[in-house]
Formats: sequence, C-alpha cells, structure tokens
Amino acid sequence: MNTDRLSKRLETVAKYIPRNSKFADIGSDHAYLPCYMVKRKEVQSAIAGEVVEGPYQSAIKQVKQEGLTSKISVRKGNGLEVIGENEVDCITIAGMGGALITSILENGKDKLQSVQRLVLQPNISAFSIREWLLKNNWTLVAEEILEEDGKIYEVLVAEKGESPSLSEERALLFGPFLMKEKDAAFVKKWKLEKKNWQRILDQLESAPDSVENMQKRTELQNKIKLVDEVINNEEY
Repeated sequence: MNTDRLSKRLETVAKYIPRNSKFADIGSDHAYLPCYMVKRKEVQSAIAGEVVEGPYQSAIKQVKQEGLTSKISVRKGNGLEVIGENEVDCITIAGMGGALITSILENGKDKLQSVQRLVLQPNISAFSIREWLLKNNWTLVAEEILEEDGKIYEVLVAEKGESPSLSEERALLFGPFLMKEKDAAFVKKWKLEKKNWQRILDQLESAPDSVENMQKRTELQNKIKLVDEVINNEEY
C-alpha cells in the first residue's frame, strides 16, 4: 500500500469521502488516505491527525515527500482536538475498534458542528458506532462489508439526521443495509460469530447456575437466534 494504491479497506473508505470536501483523517498513520485523495484532486484539503509520535512523524515525512504540505496539514493531538471549529465537513476514522471510535466522536462533539459526513471503519464492534449514531442524531446513509487478507471489515457512512433504520436491535447489531444485502462477507462474519458464541455457550452449560451465568447464557442464546433469523430469513 502507498499513496497511489490503497488497500481495499481504505479504498472503500475513500470512495465515500465527498468530492471537493475538506476532510480530516483521524489516526492517519502514514497519511496514505489524505495523500491519495489530494493527489487525485478529489478534495480541497486534508488534515492528518495522529496522537502517537511515531506515526505522526511518518505522516509528516510522507506528506513532505509527496510535496503536498500546502494541501495537507499533519497535526499531533488526541482525536478531534486536531480540528479547528468549522474547519472540515467530513471526518474519516479507520482501523480502530468501534468503542474507541465512539469515544473519539463523543469527546469531540463540539468539533462536529460543521461536519456533514462521517466515514467510519471499525475493526470490531460496529454495533457501538451504530448505537452512538442513533443516540446523537446521525443517520446511516451507506454501509459496506468486505474481506481483505483474511479479515472482515465494515465501513459505515453517516450524515446528520434522525436514524429510524437503527431503531431495531437487529439493525444495530447487523447493520440495516448489510443485513438486506447479505453478501458473502456478511454471511461469513456472522457464521463465525455464531460459532464463537456457541462455543462460549457450551462452556457455560457446565458452569455454576449463578445469576451472571444465567444472564450470559440468555444473551448468547438470543444472539445466536438473531443470526439464524437474519441469515435464513428473506425478510431481512
């Protein structure tokens, strides 16, 4: 992967960044995504945000090598604190856990006033993000699921507005767009999740009948049932 050729995962993120926008890539690592978008003249400008010194220096070096310092600002800081007020209209956060992405959004709420679109790619727990979007008046406008190098990723695209599509438990867990399409990566992901939950459930069957264990069993049984319903039912 480089600034001319992104991974399949980041290519999917890139295609949802609005053209001619000003965007911030949080956790930008080598700033591959900002460099890619600016070099292709897809965006006006970009901010590459990093909290860790090593990746921050790598991003500075990459942007200088590409001769893009006039279009890409590399900044060190925690989450959305690298963004000024009304400075960007799109934010991308890719390659982190869903819980971390939601904490970044929650802690940086004041920076979202001018933002029209969020493009989020959690490595795990997309559920956490959908739940945050629902609670904070953002609506999902697109979702994709893909497999790359043996790992399955989800990309969530959100814009401001109420999110009735996320009012159901199934939608929060599986994704309203993804559970309708049910492509190969989606089915593979949830069959693997079901297998893992069944393994844990089997272990719990021989565990003491504590309140905690009984609640965990019920929770896992419900999740397994939901997977079967969504994968096998044509209505979802």
